[in-house]
Amino acid sequence: MISNKFYRFFYVLFIAVTVTGSAQEIEVIVRAQAGDAKFIGSSIGGAKILIKDALTNEILSEGITRGSTGNTDKIMKEPHQRGERLTDEKTAGYKAIVTLSEPRFVTIEAYAPWNKKQARVMSSTQLWLLPGKNITGDGIILKIPGFVVDIVHPQTHQKYSSSEIEFKANIVMMCGCPVSKGGLWDANQYEVTAIIKSEDTKNLTVQMKQEGRSSNFTGKLNLEKGSYELIIQAFDPVTGNTGLDRTNFMVD
Repeated sequence: MISNKFYRFFYVLFIAVTVTGSAQEIEVIVRAQAGDAKFIGSSIGGAKILIKDALTNEILSEGITRGSTGNTDKIMKEPHQRGERLTDEKTAGYKAIVTLSEPRFVTIEAYAPWNKKQARVMSSTQLWLLPGKNITGDGIILKIPGFVVDIVHPQTHQKYSSSEIEFKANIVMMCGCPVSKGGLWDANQYEVTAIIKSEDTKNLTVQMKQEGRSSNFTGKLNLEKGSYELIIQAFDPVTGNTGLDRTNFMVD
C-alpha cells in the first residue's frame, strides 16, 4: 500500500516541475542617457545597471552598458516624433535576460558614469515585467544629470613654491561629450567656479574659462603660504546640470 508520504512527495515534485516548466525568459534593454547629451557607453566606462525585485531587493540581472554614445544629429538636433526610435543597434545599452514565472514588479537602477566616482549618480524607475513580453528597441531609458569634473592641476597634496597657482579642470558631459566655446555643448553657457578654502583666510573664488583644448577650463590666483582645499564646480543655468571635484594642495 502506497503511503500518504509517497503521495505528498510526488505532489510537491509535480508542482515544482510545473512552476519550473512555466518560467519564461524575457529580454529587457536598459540605457542611461546623460542630461542634455547622449548615451553613456564604452567610451566613459558605461553605466552599472541593476534590475531588482522591488519588494525583496533580489537582484534579477546586473551589468554594464556597452556601445556608442549614439547618433548626434538624431539625439541632439532633429525633432523627435512619437514612436520613433532614438537609438540604433550600436547605441550603448545593457541587455538583461530575466526569468519569470509570473509578473514581477521591479526596480531598475543605473549608476553612471560607473568609472567616475566623484561624478557618479543614481537614477531609477519601477515597472512590471511580464512573462513572454520583451522590452526592446529604445528600451528603458534612465536620465543621468550632471557634468564629469576632473581637477588636473594642482595635484593632490603637492607643494607649490610659486604664489600664483593655476587651476585646471577637465569638464565633460556625463556621456563624455566634449565642452567647447560655441560648440554643441557650449562652454559659454556654463558657470565654472574654483573655490579655494583654508583655515587662515576667507573662501576665495575664481571664475574659470574654457581655453585651449576642448573641455579644458583654467583660472589663476595668488595665494599665501598655507594648506588649501580646492573645489571646482560646474553649473548649467539652462538645464540645471551640476558637477564637482575637490582636492587639497599646499603653497610653500
